[in-house]
Formats: sequence, structure tokens, C-alpha cells
Amino acid sequence: MSVFRNKSPAEDPPSLRHRSSNVNVVVEDYTDQIDMAPLPFFQKNTISSSLDSIRILPRVPMGSSSGIEDVELSLLSEEERTSTGRNLQDGDAHSSADGAKTTAMSSRDKKAMTLLIILYLIQGVPLGLALGSVPFILREHLSYSQLGVFALSNYPYSLKLLWSPIVDSTFHPSIGRRKSWIIPMQLIIGSLMLYIASNVGKLMENPADNIHELTFVFTSLVFFSATQDIAVDGWALTLLSQENLSYASTCQTIGLNTGFFASFTVFLALNSEAFAEKWGIPRLELSTYLRFCSLLCFGVTFWLTFFETEGNESLDESEMTVTSVYKTIWNICKLKHVQALVIMHLFAKVGFQANEAVTSLKMIEKGLGREDLAIVVLIDFPFQILGGWFAAKWSSGDRPLRPWIWAFWPRLAFAFFSTLIVYWFPTPPLSYGFFVYLIIHTVLQGLASTIQFVGISAFHTRISDPLIGGTYMTLLNTFTNLGGTWPKYFVLKGVDYFSEAYCEVKEAHSELLVKTAECVSDHGKEVCSDLGGECITERDGYYYVSALCMSFGVLFLVFYIIPTARKLQALPMYRWRVSPE
Repeated sequence: MSVFRNKSPAEDPPSLRHRSSNVNVVVEDYTDQIDMAPLPFFQKNTISSSLDSIRILPRVPMGSSSGIEDVELSLLSEEERTSTGRNLQDGDAHSSADGAKTTAMSSRDKKAMTLLIILYLIQGVPLGLALGSVPFILREHLSYSQLGVFALSNYPYSLKLLWSPIVDSTFHPSIGRRKSWIIPMQLIIGSLMLYIASNVGKLMENPADNIHELTFVFTSLVFFSATQDIAVDGWALTLLSQENLSYASTCQTIGLNTGFFASFTVFLALNSEAFAEKWGIPRLELSTYLRFCSLLCFGVTFWLTFFETEGNESLDESEMTVTSVYKTIWNICKLKHVQALVIMHLFAKVGFQANEAVTSLKMIEKGLGREDLAIVVLIDFPFQILGGWFAAKWSSGDRPLRPWIWAFWPRLAFAFFSTLIVYWFPTPPLSYGFFVYLIIHTVLQGLASTIQFVGISAFHTRISDPLIGGTYMTLLNTFTNLGGTWPKYFVLKGVDYFSEAYCEVKEAHSELLVKTAECVSDHGKEVCSDLGGECITERDGYYYVSALCMSFGVLFLVFYIIPTARKLQALPMYRWRVSPE
């Protein structure tokens, strides 16, 4: 099918450029004829900016940057426009898929994947502490509301978009565009971990009195890790070849999970007195672990500084100012399909937030040992690595959001089963059969989560414009992370809000019942214990919050996520590009 139209010079499309030295760039001029069929060289009129197959030579635009694609397709009927757009996208996707089948991964890409995994691992270590092990340790001394305050330390990872343009556009050329940020951030991360290790006794001895200082210290740690992540995300877009670009999300999955689980599951197990006594090994203190991680961080930074060379990138200085990047972000956010994606991300994870934020804490409260939980998640770890690898292959086609959509149903189902597990949690000691069931439940639940993570990461990598690589990826990932961060504070607050408990104090010849909401918090429980009483829970707010989250999750999935995601992944790649200011 061909479409003919007369085009004036003022309707020339904006130039498409790529900064990376890894992309082969060729110019293909416009003619007066736009044909969907293959044409001879220098007569191709259909622009495709898919990362998998673009071949573009920089060209100066001759007129306004109004959307030529929409003008060209406006001569078609609605059905033909939809079909044409999908054909453009499918052509790129099939071309990439065919190339992937015939081309083995080069040693350069293997080395790049190893580097990315190590850099993402550095991020995973502080995240595992802030999001995992430290809240579990603090749970013995703080209420859910106080844990909600500490959960604010997760926010920098979700708000890094605010300073990502600075990271993406400010650097020292002699060091490298990405290394200019990665090296100092990792030095600061290592120094902060040494500071926490030196003051861990003071901070953790009375956490209720030091909750704000604890929150500030770990917020700073997560802030510098998030800044390093911006630079690593941008480097991933040019470090890997185009045909293997989807494996960037696999590297992120493996690296982040490795660092996270080391700081969460492995540390919790080795920090447990019962685990150390059972296996006859010395107990691992938090200060010792932090010192070890800081040395690891310094070692990787030393290697990166002196033994890893960053490739040169061709930059247009007039467009790489901080102001221009912020303007580009604003232009991206004004796109209707980006706005739909943002709304989808902000509320997509609400359905299983009660499960992710509270279920493990409730299990420990009901008698599950920290070392038992660590063993469960440790067994789960290799399955997540394998799941991430296969999910990357599943997400590399023309419908990368398909696995992400499908995985919603098992995640919501597992959130429901987790609530039932807490409700019917057996009295310790746990039977072998129940422990095996808990492992299987955790592994399957983790696989669903990994499939979603890799699927959405592959979609973000695919649609991101390398012209502002780190910033575009960060823009998309910011809203994904924020969707899993902002509900957590309200979920933890809601558990205490909906809970009702009273302190039952028994005297010699009478029974005095003192009902107080303070018995919900750990401080109230300690006071009740000092009085020789017992806290009786009349209503556990966890079940109410869990029911609210799951109900919203199902409705939002059916009526918004599924139809919106299908429309977004059907868009051709050029629809996600924005002309720089």
C-alpha cells in the first residue's frame, strides 16, 4: 500500500540523532512518495526509531517539528492508520528477532553485562538494608506507624527524576560521562556505610528515640545509590549492542537481587543468634557486615577508575544543558500516552502492597523465626535469577508488556493466599510440611514479581530515547518505583489505625481490664507487660488493609491497566520520541 502526498519543506520532520558510538548511522532522505513496501536505497520514506534497527544519519531540520507521522497517517482511515502503525513496529521487532537468532552474543557484550551486574549489585546492598533487614530488626522495638516513618528512606529511589537531568548532562569529559558520577557516588556510599558501622550501637540501642536520625542516615544512603543508578541506567543504553539491549533489565535483575538478598536474607540469617548457635558459627554483627560492604564498594570503584574505559560519546553541547534536559522531560510528560503510562504505574502496585509491606512482619510476629524467613527467601533467590533470564527472552518480542500484564493475576492471588497464611498461621514449632509449602509459595510469588519487573524494564529500555538515555529511563522507572513506595507509608499506618487491642491485667482476686489503643504499638505492649498484663487483639488492621488493597488492585487491573497497556505496546517506537528543544 502506498500513500502519495505533496510535502513542503516546512513539513520536514525533526532530525533523529543518537549519541552512542555503538550505533551505525546512515541518512535516508525523503521523497514525495511514502511507500510501506521496501524501496531502493535512499528512497525509504518510513522513519523507524526503534532501538533494535535504526540506521540514521544526523540531519538538520528544515522547518517546524510538527508531527509528520500524524499528518502522513491522517490521509488514511482509522483502521488503516492503526494497521500502518503496527506494521511499522512489527517490522522493527521481527527484524530484531531475526538478527538475534543468527547472531551470537559477542565477548564485548558479555563483558558489558558483567560490568552492569556488578554496578547494580552495589546499589542492591544499601537497598537490602533500608528496605529489608533493618526494618525487620527495628520491628522488635517500633510500631507499624514508626516503621512507616522509616519507610520514607525509600523515597529517593522513587524521586530521582528530580535530579537526573543534572546527572545526565553534567560530567567531566576526561573521566567519562557516566563514570563522572558513578565513581564519586560509590565512594560516598562506602563512606556512609563506614559511618553507620561506627555508630550502629548508638543508633540501634534505642531506635524509638533515634528514629529520625536513622531515617535521615538511610535516606542519604539510598539517595546516593539512586544517583549512581541514574548513571548506570544511562550507560546501559550504550554499553550493550542494540540487539542485546533487552538484557540490560536482566543485568539489573541479577545485580540488584544479589545485593538485596545479601543484605536482607543472608545477613538476617547470619545475624540470628538461633541460626549461629544451631550451625556453630559466629554471629554476624551489622557493623561487621557494613564494613565488609564498604570495602567491597571501594574495591569496585578502584577497579572502575583505573581498569575500565568508558567509550566516547558524540554530544551536542547546545542540547546537553541541564535546562534543555528538563524541557525535554516536560515535553515527554506532555505526551498523552506517557501520561497514561504514568497513571498506570502510580497505582499498579497498590493491589499487593499490604502483602509486600506487612505479611513477612506478621509472620515473624506470629512465631516465624528470622532465620527461617531468611532460608525461605535464600532458596527463592536462584529461581528469581533464572526467572529474570527467561522473562527477558519473553519480553523481547513485539509485545513486551504481555508478561507484565499476565503476572498481575498470580501476584494478586498470592497476596490473597498470604493473607490466609497469616490468619491460619500454625503455632510454632512449624511442621516440615508447612515450611515446604511456605517455600513453594514464596518461590512462585517471587517468580511472578520478577516477570513483572523484567517485563516493564524491557519495555522501558525499548521505548527510551538514547538522546537523553539516563534521564528517559529514569523518568519511566521513577513512576514505577514511586508506585511501590508511596502506598507503603499509608499501608503501615493503616494497620495500626484499623487495629484494636486492649491490655488485660489480672489481679489476685479480680480481673481489671484496661482497654487502650497504645497496646497496638510495641511501646504499649512493653507497658502492658511491665504491669503484668497481656495484650489482647480484638481486631487486626492487617486484614482490613489487605482486603482494601486487593479489591482496588483487581478493579484497577480490569478496567484500566489491561486496556491501557495493550494500547501502549501497540504504539510504534517513533511515537515515544520528542524533539529536543
